[in-house]
Amino acid sequence: MAERLDRPKSDQRRFSLRRNKGSDRFGAISEGIARFLGTPRFLLYLTIFCIVWLVWNTWAPGELRFDSATRGFTALTLMLSLQASYAAPLILLAQNRQDDRDKVAAEQDRQRAERSLADTEYLAREVAALRHAVSDTATRDFVRSELRSLLEDLRSMDGDEEDDSLRKADRAKK
Repeated sequence: MAERLDRPKSDQRRFSLRRNKGSDRFGAISEGIARFLGTPRFLLYLTIFCIVWLVWNTWAPGELRFDSATRGFTALTLMLSLQASYAAPLILLAQNRQDDRDKVAAEQDRQRAERSLADTEYLAREVAALRHAVSDTATRDFVRSELRSLLEDLRSMDGDEEDDSLRKADRAKK
């Protein structure tokens, strides 16, 4: 196969016996098969297959039969045993892959929970700081009450000065 110079090397497809590190094609295919084996559709297909096999090898003309009922349908038994011997490891492989995905998901959930906890603690500290800052700021009512008390103090001081000046005037008259 001639190397194409009009495409980057990454776009060129080559047949390789090496397994790509990033792909797990066999695992994905076997997991798909294992998922199919656990469906009602598969059980229906397998039941129909067995019924057709049994009916054919029981009532078909003798020269067209390929599995003898007198031997207990040995070929059917071997076929079902072969299917079971492949199904079990495929199901185990699918379970292992699902366990790995569950572990990754649990780790991601744990990390997400840690980030959420850190964010919540940060926000709680910020709210506490804002409450503290708000409690230290003067409100409109507080400023008004302070101004009233200052005004009363000034009036009382003016009143005291007037009383003092009246007393002095009374003494001077006497």
